[in-house]
Amino acid sequence: MTKDDQQSIDVARIETLTHQLNDYAYQYYALDNPSISDTEYDKLYRELQDLETKYPTFIQAESPTQRVGDVVSEAFTKVTHSQPMMSLANAFNFEEVAKFVADAKKSIGDQVQFVCELKIDGLSVAIQYENGRYVRAATRGDGVVGEDITNNVRTIKSVPMKLRQDIDIEVRGEIYMPKDAFLALNEKREEAGLPTFANPRNSAAGSIRQLDSKVTAGRNLNIFLYSGVFSDQLPIRSQQDLFKYFPDYGLRVNPLTRVCETFEEIQAYIEEMTAKRHELSYGIDGIVIKVDDFADQETLGYTVKAPKWAIAYKFQAEEVETTIRDIEWTVGRTGVVTPTAMMDPVLLDGSTVQRASLHNMDLIEAKDIRLNDTVIIHKAGDIIPEVVTVVLDKRKEDSQAYPKPTTCPVCHSELIHLEDEVALRCVNPACPAQAKEKLYHFVSRNAMNITGVGPSVLEQMYDKADVHSPADLYQVKKDQLMALDKIGDKASDNIIQAIEDSKANSLERLLFGLGIRHVGAKAARQIAEVYPSMQEIMTKDISDFTSIEGIGETIADSIVAFFATDGAKETIEALVDNGVNMTYKGPIKAEVDTIDSFWAGKTVVLTGKLSAYTRPEAKKAIENLGGNVTGSVSKKTDILIAGEDAGSKLTKAESLGITIFSEQDMVDKL
Repeated sequence: MTKDDQQSIDVARIETLTHQLNDYAYQYYALDNPSISDTEYDKLYRELQDLETKYPTFIQAESPTQRVGDVVSEAFTKVTHSQPMMSLANAFNFEEVAKFVADAKKSIGDQVQFVCELKIDGLSVAIQYENGRYVRAATRGDGVVGEDITNNVRTIKSVPMKLRQDIDIEVRGEIYMPKDAFLALNEKREEAGLPTFANPRNSAAGSIRQLDSKVTAGRNLNIFLYSGVFSDQLPIRSQQDLFKYFPDYGLRVNPLTRVCETFEEIQAYIEEMTAKRHELSYGIDGIVIKVDDFADQETLGYTVKAPKWAIAYKFQAEEVETTIRDIEWTVGRTGVVTPTAMMDPVLLDGSTVQRASLHNMDLIEAKDIRLNDTVIIHKAGDIIPEVVTVVLDKRKEDSQAYPKPTTCPVCHSELIHLEDEVALRCVNPACPAQAKEKLYHFVSRNAMNITGVGPSVLEQMYDKADVHSPADLYQVKKDQLMALDKIGDKASDNIIQAIEDSKANSLERLLFGLGIRHVGAKAARQIAEVYPSMQEIMTKDISDFTSIEGIGETIADSIVAFFATDGAKETIEALVDNGVNMTYKGPIKAEVDTIDSFWAGKTVVLTGKLSAYTRPEAKKAIENLGGNVTGSVSKKTDILIAGEDAGSKLTKAESLGITIFSEQDMVDKL
């Protein structure tokens, strides 16, 4: 087979895989009926990635790999909506809903139907498709003019890049952050000493307005669509039609809608969904009731601010009083010390609550929270118990401001407050609390995946079996496990086998399991694909890591700093001695032919605005010819490519005597 024949086969495979993976995404998101397992999907996705790396010029615009987010915007440009995105009038009780229904029946007749929908607690968006292809996305803004968030919305997997029919349509809906993604994000931010988000809506809004779309891509956002702007050529004449045809086009809608004809039916729906709201995987803050038929909607018309054919019933946020009896401080694996309010038990939104996260000392001081204060609490975003405010009228006269802790609650070492963080941090590497948290992380599913070794077992192993580091796990004997509470013969055998099996894990699991700050599971895999041995990783510098697509200076600096410590080196040596694998076993990114390439082996920095290429396209083109594109100028930089309005990077490159290319110079060499 000739090289051209192989290329034709591979290019055809790219087209097949692109279509196939988008079809699987349609089944998963639009139909909620997946026909393939996550593992099978990931295998096909990686095959497509490898082929696209080999043949970058044949990447399809709608390829699922193009959602990863690699665009950094300087600002969001303004977009004027084709039709205003109006807000809805609110109803806060059933009397107001009943009046809305009565008014609609008076104007249209008793035959009028209503569609009830969940009011998703997120960020409104308008998405434009032309001939079935994704073109643009914009925020609601002031209803008339929004902000262009095209690159960021592209990263949301449930937003199709190509519809299943070649139609022109603008669809509107709500971008939201699922509850589990919100909790994971706040946990990660808290661990890093960063301020946490107040609720899923704020986190979704903050995520979609990131200048760097890679950040958005990592936030696991989702979407429900519920309206649109389209021509009469489409068979959509009512809200019922919209929910019927949108999934046929590949667009995701919420399945929990209901057609109602009377106020009593609407009330029953509201009461049912109010009871179920806490079971949902996403936040809702009310119910939207719409007149179903579009012709009837036009008959009812609009006020200056809102349509007369729809109303939003808003849930009342439940707030209750309780008393703070203590503030408990816990230590995470990175040393961040986090406060939790211990309160008198109280029933809140259907569950008994007696703990509420206070996040950090800055929040305690800002709200002036003290011991024995009476406070009002609610569930932020229907999830996290949160102190809203202190009831000052009930504060005792002898109350004292809560003192900032100065020592770690576990090891009693001095706490520090870094300038760029809101958190207090214990920096004692021998702190038992940090050691336990690091062990929990090491055995977790996405790390070494040692089943049967949960927090309670590890707590006992730490206290009774001298398991104080990851390497100690591999020294544990069966008789030590049998001596622990509730660990019998079979459980001991299973744990020993799970520990033994983990020795064969691929490098990326170990790299993630080491708990290096800022290094998640995805970053660990990206690094292992490029540097497939632990020894190689330990010898690389910051510029080596930033040359990897998706790895920024923060991650690179953290890795280099980690492996510069004696403790990290000792940990790796001990793991090697215990037979733990130190090499990457996954598929290596496809090699490219760089023979006689001008760019082979050169370190390149891009700066300023490019016209012939986007910056990601230029980066990929250079790397496909053997070059390394990094984000910062240093003595190791060979070439700086300066586009229009190049700034400080150009100045630094000139001072270091680095070769400067114009964009045309780059084009000529490519």
